[in-house]
Amino acid sequence: MPDVLRMKPHRIAPVLVALALAACAASPPPKPQPLPTPQPLPPPKPLHNPLAQWRPSPNHDPRNAVMIVLHQTEMESAEAALLTLQTRNLGGRVSAHYLIGDNGVLYQLVDETERAWHAGASRWGGVSDLNSASIGIEIDNDGVEPFTEAQIATLLRLLGDITWRLDIPKHLVIGHGDIAPARKRDPSALFPWKRLADAGYGLWPRAPLAPPPPGFDAWAAMRLVGYDLRDPEAAVRAFHRHYRGNEASQWLPGDAEILFDLQKQLMDMPEPAVVPITTPSS
Repeated sequence: MPDVLRMKPHRIAPVLVALALAACAASPPPKPQPLPTPQPLPPPKPLHNPLAQWRPSPNHDPRNAVMIVLHQTEMESAEAALLTLQTRNLGGRVSAHYLIGDNGVLYQLVDETERAWHAGASRWGGVSDLNSASIGIEIDNDGVEPFTEAQIATLLRLLGDITWRLDIPKHLVIGHGDIAPARKRDPSALFPWKRLADAGYGLWPRAPLAPPPPGFDAWAAMRLVGYDLRDPEAAVRAFHRHYRGNEASQWLPGDAEILFDLQKQLMDMPEPAVVPITTPSS
């Protein structure tokens, strides 16, 4: 039997206390507790659109965007367009912020904060340096074929993303042929502008159309919408391509009703349709 158990009860407790104190004295002091691990900061916002494959082009310089311009590549494939948009060309260097393949794949070539070279000599609503004022989106299309469902679905997602992040008015989605009517005709008359308008992008006449009042000036309405009237026939052709799906260069029945409604929409907006900016031209 252990000696401790032979002791009388009133002497056991002091012995146990002494043993416990001795054990504590022999044990090393407790280690200090480590400080809590700092929580990592949230990741920074991506520099490039996560919806797209980043394919950088060197053909750009700084700018500020207030609208979106749609183009068609008029080439045989998206890969051929990528090569043109990423290299020097005999006709001069060109680029765009985005390219949409016919299968809906989205490529980004230039950061949105940079000035891509896609608009050339153009004008819209008093803005003459459209490269500085816009996001350029190329769509893989040879100019005579229909645009694919995959392309339009990707385009609608991209428009929603860009207009939200950059605070671009949704009605300021226009075509290359609109801003350069004497030089360009893209996107073609096959482009589904009404489909975009139904999703909330671009300016489009509302049904039912009302007749314009006496003395209505169609040319003044064209200018308010944004068209450059220095070549009137080219401007009317661009208007018809966008709003009527043809390329007639003379006024058609129904044009005045469309322009009257577009003018009314713009005049009812709380903010100006286009805010002129002063930037260096290319």
